Amino acid sequence: MLDHIAIQVRDIVASAAFYDAVLAPLGGERKKQFGGNISFGVTGHPLWLVPATDPAPARELHIAFAAADCAAVDGFYAAALAAGAEVLHAPRLWPDYHEFYYGAFVRDPDGNNVEAVCHRPEGLSGSR
Repeated sequence: MLDHIAIQVRDIVASAAFYDAVLAPLGGERKKQFGGNISFGVTGHPLWLVPATDPAPARELHIAFAAADCAAVDGFYAAALAAGAEVLHAPRLWPDYHEFYYGAFVRDPDGNNVEAVCHRPEGLSGSR
């Protein structure tokens, strides 16, 4: 049902570099630049970064990206760490959400809560 989402960012270059890194393990990439705006996606343009024009601080936003498997969630997390992201939750099962919910949560350069999640049992091991 969601066509796209746009988030305001303070530093478009830093934010674009962050999303380049963390979306690559999920199959996402930079798709288009339209003026100062940059889109990302696997297909289409579901995520847009838009330069902030208002000096007021933005409210935290939560974005969850679908991962094909647990390895992609782990890759997202590794890329986020390499990009210097603040860790909210390392990759793990979240059985309080549902039996096969495997996710990792980090903060992007603007303080947004960004997650990668896999809802499939494939790839789960006893160590997760």
